[in-house]
Amino acid sequence: MAATTFPTALAVPRRSLQRSIAIYAKEAKYELLKNLRIPVYAISSVSFPLMFYVLFGVVLGGGNPAERAERATYTLATMGCFGVMAVSLFGFGVSLAIERGQGWLQVKRASPMPVSAYFAAKLFSAVVFSTVIMLLLLTVGTLFGGVHMPIATAARLIGILVAGSIPFCAMGLAIGYFAKPNSAPAVVNLIYLPMSFCSGLWIPLFLLPHGLQVLAKFLPPFHLSQLALNAVGLGENPTPAWEHVEALLAFTLICLGVAAWGYRRDEGKTYG
Repeated sequence: MAATTFPTALAVPRRSLQRSIAIYAKEAKYELLKNLRIPVYAISSVSFPLMFYVLFGVVLGGGNPAERAERATYTLATMGCFGVMAVSLFGFGVSLAIERGQGWLQVKRASPMPVSAYFAAKLFSAVVFSTVIMLLLLTVGTLFGGVHMPIATAARLIGILVAGSIPFCAMGLAIGYFAKPNSAPAVVNLIYLPMSFCSGLWIPLFLLPHGLQVLAKFLPPFHLSQLALNAVGLGENPTPAWEHVEALLAFTLICLGVAAWGYRRDEGKTYG
């Protein structure tokens, strides 16, 4: 009897572009639906920056109408930065840590879905939530805070902050590969809340102690908030915009490197 031979290499399925797009779109759809069905994430991610904005930007605005409008516009930029940080860090960091603990990543790994679709879906969800937060903040600021800005300026502000969610998605990715499922929310809060305060998102930077003003220049929220403030004409730092972009890009690459290290570590533990 002739011996049966088998190919030494596994065949890699080739998908058409249309099929690949359908896979990415479906993964993005269900990631978004998953987050919408988790009240702790969906409601808190939107309500917290909105409540802080109403408190610091509208209720405590004070002064004459012109000063109130300027304060509301300033806080719109900083609270927008705070909001996109939250959805990015929790959407990537906490979600990834929990799904790692549940073994969901192993299921995804065994499926024919490309692993990049999993991360692209999380990025899509973060972008959607970031856009919703910015639209709500802009609406509240316009109706109750006296914010008046051209549509082009508003679009530029939203675009900067939504694009600025990417570095914090990378940071969340790095956290998600090293934090335990039960400790991930605490780890994220211990990182992003102090980082937000020290970057001048809650209190204008010039009101903080000198040591914190120096520290802020090494923190990514500071650079994103300065880009947002420059977009609305309220920037208080003479640093050119390209230097802020470079700082955010460097931070993103470092976080992606840490995340890649964590990914390889998990792959080694699971598959040897």
